[in-house]
Parts: sequence; structure tokens; C-alpha cells
Amino acid sequence: MSGRKPRSVANPLESAITTPSERILKECHSLYVDSEHGLVKIASSLGVRLLPPRKKIIVMIMGNHSAGKSSFINWYAEEHIQKTGVAIETQGFTFITSGRKRESLTGNATLHLYPHFRPLLEFKGVMDYLSAEISTSKQKKFSLVTFVDTPGLVDGDMIYPFDVNSAITWLGEQSDLIFVFFDPMGQALCKRTLNIVEKLSEKCGDKLLFYLSKADEAGKETDRQRVMMQIVQELCRRPGLNKCGFEMPTIYIPNPQKPSRCVNQIDGVCQTIEKTINQAVQKTLDQLEKDCDLICSTISSRLQQDRANVIYNKSVRLHSFLCGALGIFLPLLFILSFIVNTFSKEQLDELLGEGPARTVNVSAGIVMYLWDWIPEDGQVVFVIGFGAFCYLLLFLAKYFAGRSNKTLTKKEKRTMGEYSDYIQDIVKAKKGKLYEWYLQQCAAEYDL
Repeated sequence: MSGRKPRSVANPLESAITTPSERILKECHSLYVDSEHGLVKIASSLGVRLLPPRKKIIVMIMGNHSAGKSSFINWYAEEHIQKTGVAIETQGFTFITSGRKRESLTGNATLHLYPHFRPLLEFKGVMDYLSAEISTSKQKKFSLVTFVDTPGLVDGDMIYPFDVNSAITWLGEQSDLIFVFFDPMGQALCKRTLNIVEKLSEKCGDKLLFYLSKADEAGKETDRQRVMMQIVQELCRRPGLNKCGFEMPTIYIPNPQKPSRCVNQIDGVCQTIEKTINQAVQKTLDQLEKDCDLICSTISSRLQQDRANVIYNKSVRLHSFLCGALGIFLPLLFILSFIVNTFSKEQLDELLGEGPARTVNVSAGIVMYLWDWIPEDGQVVFVIGFGAFCYLLLFLAKYFAGRSNKTLTKKEKRTMGEYSDYIQDIVKAKKGKLYEWYLQQCAAEYDL
């Protein structure tokens, strides 16, 4: 499998041109990550965790060594990015994507570029075999795709510097598409490849697509059919892959200088990528709607809960005040009644005035009547019990005071209102326009 002629810069005149899908995905991404009004920031302030959508789909390509993985990527981007050959050229993971400038990144820089792949650090040894290649190519749909070129898989004594099976499986779970290339001239039935494929099928079987690569080198049509039957039979023997209807299109890199009569379905691979991109656009727009509704419903629930907290706090404050007032008033009334009882009516009238003196006398009289009603040998017990009751009232006052719920400040309520208005008036309106524009583009593309 040979790539096209290398070039230093791809499409210099089209480097600034973006497709409708690319623009929509970038617009949606910016709505999430905007430093001032980004949905991620708004959601975080509400205690909700949102992840910004990807601006590109992830396509992982796996298979035995020399299966043509790197050559396919070079053909798709129409630029010689990855090394190709019969040797095990790809020993690690390489992310190949489109950007403004041709760059090659090492492991640490790669994880800064793709922070959602940081869990790869958990696979000991992967960091030293992780890289990224950024190309300026805009060919086909490359501006919306990040390819993951995986290590060439072999059986036997080959020792990898990390747990290659687990790392590929994890990456496959994060990808939007998984292409499995079987080389008819090499280890098409590589057990390591089949083991990983079987593991991936358990969690993401709908992403798996199988291709017979280098089909033009497989000899005659009968030879290709024999190889395909062997591969399909081996796949069907696996418990996790035992299903009918395996599809295995034949693909190879077209070479005008080396024509072949073999059916080449490589354009179908491009169509699959394009279909996945369109699905990603729709999913992103739908997720944007859901996230907006989640934020708005969270704000509505917070404001509703705040109103309930305000009512509840008024209730507990009232209970706290009543208990505290009684806890202080009752012992004061008891003590003052004994003090008042030492004064004559004339002295009280002269000291307090006739009206207040009458009220104090009545209150003190009631207390003294109750006191006289208590047997003399039980008065000490009554005082202790009365003191304990007043202490209990004060304790309840403190208890109710500590039961109040936190309420929103005026600034917080105003901010939440602004967030809700922004999402309803700006974000949702923009989402509607993006969806409408996307559908118009689809109608124009397919002459609907």
C-alpha cells in the first residue's frame, strides 16, 4: 500500500475555508467554553458538570502490522503524514488531525491538545509512545476527523512496552468509529487483533467496521474470497463475535500507474466517515438543547427551593423566637413576682403608676397563688424542674436557630435570572438557527 506524493502544505488557498458541519461544531463548542458566558462555566456555578462537545469525530484504525493503516490515513488526508512500509512502523499511538500549521507533538503536548485522553496516563509506558501529527490538509472531511493510528499487532514473541490490548480497547471505547484492517498478505488472522476486536465488540460493537485492506494484492478474485472466508469463519468462532451478516468490504489505495480489476470500496469508507460526522453534528445540536434545558431546570429548581427555604426559615425563626422569649420571660416573671410581693400596693402605684402597678400585681398574684398551691416539701423539686424547663426552652431556641437553610443572596438570584435569560434568548436562539442552517445545507446538498 503506497501513499500519494508527499507535499509540504496541503490546500494553502483553502486553509481558512470550513465546511458547514465544521462551522456548526465550532460554534457549539464555543458556546460551551466561552470564558464569560460558556455553558460549562454557568453549569459549574450551579454544581452541574458539563463536557464541551468535540469539534471532530475520533476514528481509530487498528489491525496487524503492515495492514495499511498509516497508508489509508495518508491517502485520506492526501499528504504523507505517517511512515509506511512492511516493518512495524507504528509502535505507539499517533493522533493525526487537521490544523493551521504543520506540527509534530510528543506525548505531553499531545495530552494538552487532547485533555479528554489524559486517562491514557494510567497505562504505564504509553506516554513515551504517544504523539500527534497536525496537518494543514483540508481534503475530503479531514478537517472534521482525528485519526488514531494504533500499534501494528503481531503474535509470537513481540513484546510491547505497555499493555497494548487494554490501551487499544480503552481508546476504542472513546472513539466514534473503529476500523479494523485485515491484511490478506500478512497476519490476517492475528490472534492478538481478534482478541482485542472481541473485547471491543462487548461494549462498542456498533462502532466496529471490518475491511479487507490491500485487496488488490490478494491475487485473483478466488484468492480474495478464500481469505475473506477464512477471516469471517475465524471471527464467527469467537463467542463475542458469533453473529451473522459480517460485512467486509475490499479496499485498497488507488494507483493510476497500477490499475486493478479488484472492486475497490474505499469510497464507502469515506461515506461512512461523512455519515458519522453528520450524526455528530445532529447529536451535538441535540445535546446542546438538552444541556440548556438542564441548566434552566436547575436554575428553576434552585429558585423554587430558595422560596421554600425562605418560608421555612421564617417558620424556624418564629419557633426560635417563641422558645427563647419563653425561656427568658418565665424565670424573670417568677423572680420578679417574689420581688413585687415585697412591695405594698401604694409603693407600687407610686413607683410604676396606677395602671402598670395593677397589671404587675395581677401577674405576681397569679404566680404567688400557684407557688402557694405547691406543697412546701415539693417547692425545691418544682424550682429544679422549672429551671430545667426554661433551659430546655433556651436549648430549643438555639436548635431552631441552627435549623435555618441557606438562601440565595439578591446578587445570586439576579445572576441566575441573567443566566436563564441568556440561555433562552441567546443560546437556544442560536441553536435553532444552527439547526435550521444545517438542514438547509443538507437540503441543498441532496437537492431536497
